[in-house]
Amino acid sequence: MEQTNRIRKMEQLFDLAKEAMEEPTMSLETYEKAQEAIAVLSEYYGSKEWKQDYADDEAGLLPKDLKRGVLSEDGLWNLLSDWQEAKTRTITHK
Repeated sequence: MEQTNRIRKMEQLFDLAKEAMEEPTMSLETYEKAQEAIAVLSEYYGSKEWKQDYADDEAGLLPKDLKRGVLSEDGLWNLLSDWQEAKTRTITHK
């Protein structure tokens, strides 16, 4: 159950950050929440927990109805990369 709860929590953070990235302009509050989510996701991605969650997903050991976009290597990598690029672009253009 701990694993399932962890994945659900990471999914919520993943969705929050993705939604923030889709906003044409972002409030400071949204930015701060998204930045916190990105920090947690960045730490999770590549961790032993993420690797185990990913392996268990590949082995079919997770509940079928569990949302698992955060376990998509490309999805999470792209989100983290896009966030970093957007931050760099914003800082550079100020």
